[in-house]
Amino acid sequence: MTLTLTIGDESYAMTLLEDEAPESVRVFRSLLPLESELMHVRWSGYAVWVNIDDEDLGDVPRENHTVYPSRGDVLLYPGYRNEQEILIACGPTCFKSPAGELAGNHVGMLDATREELAALEVRTLRDGVQKITITE
Repeated sequence: MTLTLTIGDESYAMTLLEDEAPESVRVFRSLLPLESELMHVRWSGYAVWVNIDDEDLGDVPRENHTVYPSRGDVLLYPGYRNEQEILIACGPTCFKSPAGELAGNHVGMLDATREELAALEVRTLRDGVQKITITE
């Protein structure tokens, strides 16, 4: 299944990893449509994130989890040791917080070029928070 992420005036396709993380994908889809704010990460390197701490995710198992997502990977972090979030890796990333390294559930892949991801990361760093909408 493919979702659409609209960030500002740009749209990206995201392929869900339903076989690799079925429960996490189910929870991710339950959040849709999601309208929120996309921010630059504080600790993790070249990535952006959406705070979903106000959402009731229930019990989400660790599945297909990683601390080192690759460029374009989308992680769902259910808040085991820190706030709940969606993370999009835009370049070299080590997912961490003041609590240390975190392992997020790899739920999707963003269909974007290296240059598009780098520009997205720089835009959130330079210009601040960006509006994001995620839909089916």
